[in-house]
Amino acid sequence: MKNLFYFACLSLLFGLNSCKSITQSSPESIYPLNKSIQAKNAAVVTAHYVASEVGKSILEKGGNAVDAAIAVQFALDVCFPVAGNIGGGGFMIYRENGGAVYTLDYREKAPLAATADMYLDENGDADLNKSQLGHLAVGVPGSVDGMVQAYKRFSKLKDWKTLVQPSVDIAKKGFKLTASQAAYLNETKPKFEKANTRPNQFSDSKRFKTGELLVQKDLARVYEAIRDNGREGFYGGWVADSIVAEMKRGNGIITLEDLEKYQAKWREPVAGYYDDYKVYSMAPPSSGGVLLIQMLEMLEDYDLKDMGFHSTESIHLITEVERRAFADRAKHLGDTDFYPVPLKEMMDSLYARKRMIDFDPKQASLSSQIGAGELKESEQTTHFCIVDNEGNAVSITTTLNGGYGSKVIVGGTGIFLNNEMDDFSAKPGTPNMFGLIGAEANKIEPEKRMLSSMTPTIIEKNGELVMVLGTPGGSTIITSVLQVALNYMEFGMDANEAVQASRFHHQWLPNVITSEKSAISPEVLKELNSMGHEVVIRGKIGRMEAIIKMQDGSLDAAADTRGDDHASGY
Repeated sequence: MKNLFYFACLSLLFGLNSCKSITQSSPESIYPLNKSIQAKNAAVVTAHYVASEVGKSILEKGGNAVDAAIAVQFALDVCFPVAGNIGGGGFMIYRENGGAVYTLDYREKAPLAATADMYLDENGDADLNKSQLGHLAVGVPGSVDGMVQAYKRFSKLKDWKTLVQPSVDIAKKGFKLTASQAAYLNETKPKFEKANTRPNQFSDSKRFKTGELLVQKDLARVYEAIRDNGREGFYGGWVADSIVAEMKRGNGIITLEDLEKYQAKWREPVAGYYDDYKVYSMAPPSSGGVLLIQMLEMLEDYDLKDMGFHSTESIHLITEVERRAFADRAKHLGDTDFYPVPLKEMMDSLYARKRMIDFDPKQASLSSQIGAGELKESEQTTHFCIVDNEGNAVSITTTLNGGYGSKVIVGGTGIFLNNEMDDFSAKPGTPNMFGLIGAEANKIEPEKRMLSSMTPTIIEKNGELVMVLGTPGGSTIITSVLQVALNYMEFGMDANEAVQASRFHHQWLPNVITSEKSAISPEVLKELNSMGHEVVIRGKIGRMEAIIKMQDGSLDAAADTRGDDHASGY
């Protein structure tokens, strides 16, 4: 770890001409966080200082955006255990400098023994405790296989061990806990104690402190296995045996066959236009890309810029668009390998206009009267963005679902396991932990991938890269990506302005606008209430990361001030 900080210091000392920091965190911070930078060559923005600096080091060694993404994915597992993961999964969008776009689905799968009614009690009601806490909530992890596939297809360095070694080092030598990390680990201790079958460093009586060095020796051994054996280091050998043994101790259902059979999948991206911009995002089992493009299609006929940023008119319009899109999500979206999702129809401009026929610019709709459109075919996550010196770009969103996932730590490994099974529809019409409703399209089936809100996104204009963005936040991911993209495309904001601007959210049900306090002025709030909108003020929404490519080729990168996020580059 000392070497990592030494390298970071050298980078700051000798890279001043190629990377200008616009804003920094307060001197009291554990790490010297950059919230906004301008980089001449390459940039990386992640949820943690250590992971961003690892990504930067790979880029400076000649690695491309995919090489850096692999190193960052693994590093986040060590230094950002609440969401960075190898016990979970995610989605990657990769845009080559020439314009070709690829998407990789390494979302978790339901185990072979999963059944549609596995979370129903004796009365036929959904028991969400089973789908959110403990061993039965765990889907088959996909992160390691996803990184292996990305490496085989797109790595420039062709040096797997160099990409994994930083995670070995961080786990062995430790990293300093931020105030928010220490607080959340302490807050979650009772759940760790309840969910785990073996004592571990997270469930003992010790209280974590800000600035404390967190050493994870068991996890270091796991990364040594992955470093030396690639995919087999996780899905085979002693690590896989440990996962299966943990499942047996906790009455989970993942088997060695589940681990051996798991494969990430390359999918076609979803794409759509908004004015002169072309937007690429993730196809199902992510719902985010489809809804993002559908909402942009619904908005394109309106002059948001003329309405004004966070005016009554613009908030009302965006809310009604979000309401209709989430109604469609509930009925139509699921894993396309199992269900005929009407992708083309949902993103069609004529369908978008049809969905807005009953839009009243003066009155809020009733969600009870806004169902899904009729078609012929039937909140802890983390995101990072990378652009390398050749102009290749990666946007990745990855998750354990809830904070620290199922709260289960595989005995003897330090691996946090996900609780992604909660993202299935345990019972049609029953909301999950994010309040999202699902139906037949997202029912539980063996080897099926559960529906996700993750929305890694890349935007281009006239064939040139202009923006890379994404965020965690459960159901608010989709609406946050929409609003930050609009901040840039409609309201002319730079990366830092677009990312730090306040946000609001509507997801059809419950029928409320949830908003950060600063998003809606008292005057606008009064007018929205008079139109029939109920507004509930909540805490922070999302932790956005974004990189904008400027006309001179330099990179404008921003890390969200809502968290410990950090932008780095050279």
